[in-house]
Amino acid sequence: MPADPAFPDVPADRLRDGGWALVDESVETVFKLPTARVEGATKVFDDAGTREAVREAVGFDHQWRFFFATALSFTPPLAPGIGPAMILPTVRSEAQSAFAEELADRGFESVERGRKERVRVDSGDRARLRTYSAELDLAVDATLSITGWVGVWHGDGFRIAAGAYPDQSLSTLLDIEKPPEPLRRTPSDYRAELLALIRAVA
Repeated sequence: MPADPAFPDVPADRLRDGGWALVDESVETVFKLPTARVEGATKVFDDAGTREAVREAVGFDHQWRFFFATALSFTPPLAPGIGPAMILPTVRSEAQSAFAEELADRGFESVERGRKERVRVDSGDRARLRTYSAELDLAVDATLSITGWVGVWHGDGFRIAAGAYPDQSLSTLLDIEKPPEPLRRTPSDYRAELLALIRAVA
């Protein structure tokens, strides 16, 4: 039997210092190619610090931001004549579709695909990013609008890294008059942190 795929390396210190908590770790078949089954070893993180700050401020519990990283493996291994560049478009398309489905599974509606960007990740490899937008009606008479990013690249194997964040400060969204620091953060703050986390995956 083939060994389970290795999990991706994530910036553990940065995640811990930023208040993130590991909430799931799993290995599953993410999609199938004509000649191979593609398995993903995934770590999922929740912004526990912000979640706790909102809970203390208004008594409402919700996951406001998430981040995940996946390392892919192929069973059976890709044939020698099939290079990563040949299947990268398929992997990218499948990863983006899976991310949109993930948002829908989390209850988000009006999921729309946005622009593409290219970035160089910390390993030196080039990743292509795609943005998504979506909305969720909350139980506190507010609508949470989010931006999601999903990046796919090939370095030491195929990597997928993605996450989502609110499109406005939570103090504004939830009408909190004297918010603690985590709830004053802006969408640009969230964006910068998520992209730094994505780039740091190896």
